[in-house]
Amino acid sequence: MAQNEKVLAGVYEIFRHNPNKQYDIDEIEKNIRLDNTEFADIVKAVTFLEHEEKIVTDGNGKYQLNQVNTIIEGTFKANDKGFGFVRLDDDSSDDVFVDKANTNYALDGDHVKVKIIAGANPWNGKGPEGKVEEVIEHGVDTLVGEFHPYGDEIVKSTGKIGYVVSENRKLKKYRINLSEQGVKPQMGDMVQVSITEYPNENHPEEMNGIGLMTIGNKNDPGVDIMSIVVDNGIRTDWPEEALQQANGVPDHVTAEEKAKRIDITDQPAVTIDGDDSKDFDDAVVVWKLPNGNYHLGVHIADVAHYIKAGSPLDKEAFARGNSTYLVDRVIPMLPFRLSNGICSLNEGVERLVLSCDMEITPNGDRVSYKIYPSIMRSHGRLTYNNVNKVLDPNNHEKLEDKYQKAAPMLKEMADLHEILYKKRHARGAIDFEEPEAKIKVDKDGKPIDIVLHHRGTAEKMIESFMLMANETVAEDYFKKKVPFLYRVHETPDEEKMQSFFEFVSAFGLNIKADPGDVEPKVLQKIVSKTEGTPEEAVVQMMMLRSLKQAHYSPDPLGHFGLAAKFYTHFTSPIRRYSDLMVHRMIHDYADKGMGEEIRENFKSQMPNVAEQTSTQERKSIDAERGVNDLKMTEYMADKVGQVFEAIVSSVTSFGMFIQLPNTVEGLIHISNLDDDYYNFDEKSLTLTGRTTHKQFKIGMPIKVKLIRADVEQHQLDFEIYDPDAPKKRRNGQRRNFHNSHSRNRNSKDPKGKNNSFTIRRKAKKN
Repeated sequence: MAQNEKVLAGVYEIFRHNPNKQYDIDEIEKNIRLDNTEFADIVKAVTFLEHEEKIVTDGNGKYQLNQVNTIIEGTFKANDKGFGFVRLDDDSSDDVFVDKANTNYALDGDHVKVKIIAGANPWNGKGPEGKVEEVIEHGVDTLVGEFHPYGDEIVKSTGKIGYVVSENRKLKKYRINLSEQGVKPQMGDMVQVSITEYPNENHPEEMNGIGLMTIGNKNDPGVDIMSIVVDNGIRTDWPEEALQQANGVPDHVTAEEKAKRIDITDQPAVTIDGDDSKDFDDAVVVWKLPNGNYHLGVHIADVAHYIKAGSPLDKEAFARGNSTYLVDRVIPMLPFRLSNGICSLNEGVERLVLSCDMEITPNGDRVSYKIYPSIMRSHGRLTYNNVNKVLDPNNHEKLEDKYQKAAPMLKEMADLHEILYKKRHARGAIDFEEPEAKIKVDKDGKPIDIVLHHRGTAEKMIESFMLMANETVAEDYFKKKVPFLYRVHETPDEEKMQSFFEFVSAFGLNIKADPGDVEPKVLQKIVSKTEGTPEEAVVQMMMLRSLKQAHYSPDPLGHFGLAAKFYTHFTSPIRRYSDLMVHRMIHDYADKGMGEEIRENFKSQMPNVAEQTSTQERKSIDAERGVNDLKMTEYMADKVGQVFEAIVSSVTSFGMFIQLPNTVEGLIHISNLDDDYYNFDEKSLTLTGRTTHKQFKIGMPIKVKLIRADVEQHQLDFEIYDPDAPKKRRNGQRRNFHNSHSRNRNSKDPKGKNNSFTIRRKAKKN
């Protein structure tokens, strides 16, 4: 190939691999990966590509790939108004807008091929536009909805007993006809349906399906929550063979089991959990060593001893992936007899555990450790609330004897936690402090209150100890050079970090860091600088939205948020399959050696385990959020017309989301900002009035009035409360968004939840 052809191909590759980025000639020269390239040849290549309409220009020296007629793949995200976006498999690219006339009957979540019919034009604010060419794989194969029966004549002539309407507003327009082959629900029943035929040109708003399960009448207590659970694919029924296996497990530790383990029953280990916890999978013990160092023992329920690979219980635990925690119930990964019985470190009884003993210096350095199977006895079932009272020098409440006996050790634990926290902070771990909302419900599942819970020292120190154990185990097996399962949180994308840095610059925070290679310490400093300021909440919120999502991986990719080089999940095997798998590997490597056969066995398993546990974790989080949204909407339903203090939590082209002090969120639609016409600025994430120049931005405190609570759709609508503000808009002119910004990235995910690294504020959930 001639040199000028190589230059042409090299220049085109730059644009092809960065389809949404704009370059000038100097930037192209800097990015081209060819030696001895003449500047003149680059100019000629750019001129040729522009002439051939391979690239487009803004007329001011900036160029970008012309994407028209390009076929790409991605996930279709439907809007309930009919149009949608295709989120590309390459997450760094802009979403492709799809008009409702070009969806080709794709449903929300479908994997599709889309043809670009209008390229992105960053100079007028529009993203690429496309047409769905083909649905490669449907994203929805089952759904939950309300059943409506057909009359006898239709049943006889069609064989369809009725139809189901989905609870999902993006699927609500579709009528899913049920055949006679499945369950026979009654009017108003909530039904899980398997879809057998999808919309097409002959039936654009109909589908066919088979009823899999009748959940119950929509008005019965608890059916609303179970509908969300089933719709998210979370298993609730136990296979008979799994229950039989669970019932066959002894309810006590046998003499044979004790003989093979180190006995640590004399150590004053305790469990520290929430008041309402029922299963206890971790116990801790701390004492000072003669050399001034600390002994930290983290002892974890040995679930893998009872759940053997390939057994019915193992298959079911793998399918569930983890326990799911909802406002009024827990859907466990293991049957109750195990999770609350022999696997739970209940007070005063012997239990099998995997132990991780660590020696830690007063500077927080771990100088030695040991991981081994043992037998222990919990010397106290302690609660966070009471431990916090023990550690509060101003508290004089008399507690049970077990707290008084444990008090000296608890104070040493608190000291060790401070040491470990400072060590993590010094290396750059990002520590977000935000309250956790707990929804209280009555016996019928109706929400009666939303209470904010702030973590105390007890919660934080247990988290510190679990983090230390998880890091220790991960590093140990990395050094052994054997296949393993890691909990990873990768470095954030350059584009998102750049946007975040630009955002915080508005608060006077000028970040001198490379957004393409940012270190956790940089973000930690931002958190520290805004701590206690009015900007704290909004800066943390935007930072979380800029980070990637934590997940499981066979590769030790590190944990960015914790600034940890090695990290795994070892400490919660009752409620997470990842931890159970880690325990199984520890046992097998110890018992069977680390030869080629066992390495290959685990190496082949790890990708599937990592994918399944990550997927099921997302399903549980989605179910938890769905239930919380439902119950928060129910809680607010009788408060329509009331006025609340709030802050702006997100700004989009179609309005802004607000959050009340109790964490309830809702939308102020652009059409309800009726004192002016408002333009959306994507860069600053603001809405600005054309006439008044009034501006709304993230983090801004405002007063709002609740105007609608749609419980069925889990949606709250608010308006600005300002009784003295004049109504300036002329009648009939309600549409208030700027068309050039109506297809921006924010509109697809206004709450920014899809790519955030969620630090769930429950101890031991990291």
